[in-house]
Amino acid sequence: MSWDVLLLRLPVHIASAQEIPDGYTPEPLGRRDDVLATVTQTVPEADLSDPTWGELLGPTWSMELNIGEDDPVDSVMLHVRGSGDDVLTSVFRLAEALQCKAIDCAEGDLITPGQTSGWRAFQQFRDRVIGSAQ
Repeated sequence: MSWDVLLLRLPVHIASAQEIPDGYTPEPLGRRDDVLATVTQTVPEADLSDPTWGELLGPTWSMELNIGEDDPVDSVMLHVRGSGDDVLTSVFRLAEALQCKAIDCAEGDLITPGQTSGWRAFQQFRDRVIGSAQ
């Protein structure tokens, strides 16, 4: 089970996912090699030995970076597992470096430094589900 975050180029004036127009086609993030270079520069500890599916490990969390095979790259999906708010630093650093906004796929809202409740909600949900399965 993961908390999924989509990094996507959106117009500056869009403040929530609900404001994305129907049929909107985002500007690509860039050439695949450029996106990989940006990820490496931003989070040098990321393992991109598989450039389509990178991995980033923190002290209490892991993040898979689904970059895909397309060139140019349209978006990056982050699959976050574990706990600890320090993972949000990496999410925001990647979003900023790629000139993207981060969308919480579970809540359908933009994630900003002041709006990270989706990460906490995911952890609470996961803990309830896992706790009830034991």
